[in-house]
Amino acid sequence: MTKENTEGSVGVGGATDDDQHLRRALSNRHIQLLAIGGAIGTGLFMGSGKTISVAGPSVIFVYMIIGFMLFFVMRAMGELLLSNLKYKSFSDFASDLLGPWAGFFTGWTYWFCWVVTGVADVIAIAGYTDALIPGVPLWIPGLLVILILLALNLPTVAAFGEMEFWFALIKIIAIVALIVTGLVMIFTGFRHDAGTASFANLWDHGGMFPHGFLGFVAGFQIAVFAFVGIELVGTAAAETKDPKRNLPKAINAIPIRILLFYVGALVVLMSVTPWTEYVAGESPFIAMFALAGLGIAATVVNLVVLTSAMSSANSGIYSTSRMVFGLARDGDAPQLFGRLSKRRVPQNALFLSCILLLSGVVLLYAGDDIGMAFDMVTTVSAVCFMFVWTIFLCSYLVYRRRRPEKAAASTFRMPGGVFMVYVVLAFFVFILWALTTQPDTLTALLVTPIWFALLVVAWLFVRKSPNHVKRHDAHIRYLRDESVEAD
Repeated sequence: MTKENTEGSVGVGGATDDDQHLRRALSNRHIQLLAIGGAIGTGLFMGSGKTISVAGPSVIFVYMIIGFMLFFVMRAMGELLLSNLKYKSFSDFASDLLGPWAGFFTGWTYWFCWVVTGVADVIAIAGYTDALIPGVPLWIPGLLVILILLALNLPTVAAFGEMEFWFALIKIIAIVALIVTGLVMIFTGFRHDAGTASFANLWDHGGMFPHGFLGFVAGFQIAVFAFVGIELVGTAAAETKDPKRNLPKAINAIPIRILLFYVGALVVLMSVTPWTEYVAGESPFIAMFALAGLGIAATVVNLVVLTSAMSSANSGIYSTSRMVFGLARDGDAPQLFGRLSKRRVPQNALFLSCILLLSGVVLLYAGDDIGMAFDMVTTVSAVCFMFVWTIFLCSYLVYRRRRPEKAAASTFRMPGGVFMVYVVLAFFVFILWALTTQPDTLTALLVTPIWFALLVVAWLFVRKSPNHVKRHDAHIRYLRDESVEAD
């Protein structure tokens, strides 16, 4: 029996033909750049100013530690997805290994994560547009970017992959240009009002930990948000060509990308200009090019930051639409969102995500400080992403216990295995504590449980729904049926 026939039995609206299945249209270059784009978030461009100001040069270690821990999260996710190619996303393995509640909570929370992140991106885009075109009404760029992203995602998944490929490439070129320009300034002893460009700036202004341990801890708050989207390759698994080859390549390259794009860029930034010169709400990338006398380059970087925010929002719209589509197929969301267009795009789910992004435009007028709105929204997003990453790890623990033969035969085993799972979980507890040390992030942390309370109430109704029970049971039988050939 083919996959299409089996899964078609639980198709939306009685559809049993191939037009109700996502198409594997993302090539190796798409998935590689998708992984890079996910690892270079808006938080690096917009949030690094605040992170540097509160943590000083120790921010280098902050990004290295977060990247190190999340690499193991991605390896656990990769091993689970490749253990059963019928898993089309991480909500599939969560449902299979932890139970239907896990698929429901993971799917909807991940959807919520990207909606919130998209709102943060709309805020960032409006802020940087105002810097480029002073006086422009904030609602214009906010609304315009939503319409553009909808137009980019409606045609086909290949169109999304192609656009994200170029978005990510622009970000890479910008960071490499910054690193090269900065190194030239350092090695030529470039002088400016704040001093001389030199690696000594890393330790000459209060040492590597100028604000002590608590300053180091504070650096983790906004830095975590810079990594959201790193799991995007898992969302794209159902539409990835040759996942057994492409997913491991994308995941294994994460440490190198973090060292280059995060650590390398931050070392150069703080060597050219002492960390004491950076303030929250301003992009260090733009400041460095302006300092070098490259006024036009600074404007170009402003456009790159806009592109980065659009890339993140683009990924968010893609992710949320696919997650709602999967939830609808399992009976955890209205059937309306489980239908595909003729081009096999979940257009109803796309419309839902774009409508909700309009709340970002409203938030722009909720207060006078765009930076404060960005910090609040990104903290909520980071906490919810950590919940999703925790589900990955808990699913992995159950997988190792229930299916030891599959784990032993895996060609993409997680380094450190179960031990590293507990290390990363302990790290997440540390991050939650870190969020309580600053008033703005503490407020956002206290607000976040409202989302989970709403999910609990929704789950109490959904779990007894005949539609949910029927669809979920059929889907789990399909996932566990060894006789069904996965594509």
